[in-house]
Amino acid sequence: MILYHGSNIDFDTINIKIDNHFKDFGEGFYLTPDVNTAKRMALKKARLFGGNASLIEYEFNEDALKDENLNVKIFPERATEEWAEFVYSNRDKNKDISLCHGYDIIVGPIANDGVAYLLDRYQEGTILLKELTTELQDKYLDQQYYFGSDLSVMFLKKSNRRNYEQLV
Repeated sequence: MILYHGSNIDFDTINIKIDNHFKDFGEGFYLTPDVNTAKRMALKKARLFGGNASLIEYEFNEDALKDENLNVKIFPERATEEWAEFVYSNRDKNKDISLCHGYDIIVGPIANDGVAYLLDRYQEGTILLKELTTELQDKYLDQQYYFGSDLSVMFLKKSNRRNYEQLV
């Protein structure tokens, strides 16, 4: 399976600890099977943080999803209450970031800006979890693959890189 990572820098070694606190699934390395989602992320990161938009392609050995040595969580492609609570917990800036869920690989929807707004409303208490999940059910959410351990990234092989000119 081919997965993509959109970035503002190119790199050869994956660093799962590189300032990814408070992301959907916590600190780790994120990829998507959707090339357009990765392109948007690359362009957004370059615009926000400088550098050059890069799309890095990886071959993912899907045997990892069945490997007994890995703790894998696969969410449905649509939002669920479990997914919403999990993302909310990982994005909670009041939480101790050393608390880890323990998953090596997680597959599930990306919480886009609209989802972030709804999660904020949930945190404020202006909507309940059931309302949050109902609102999210009507949205198509791009999928993401999270890699949270050195063992999990061993199932990835960098296969290609495209720079800004190739993305637009």
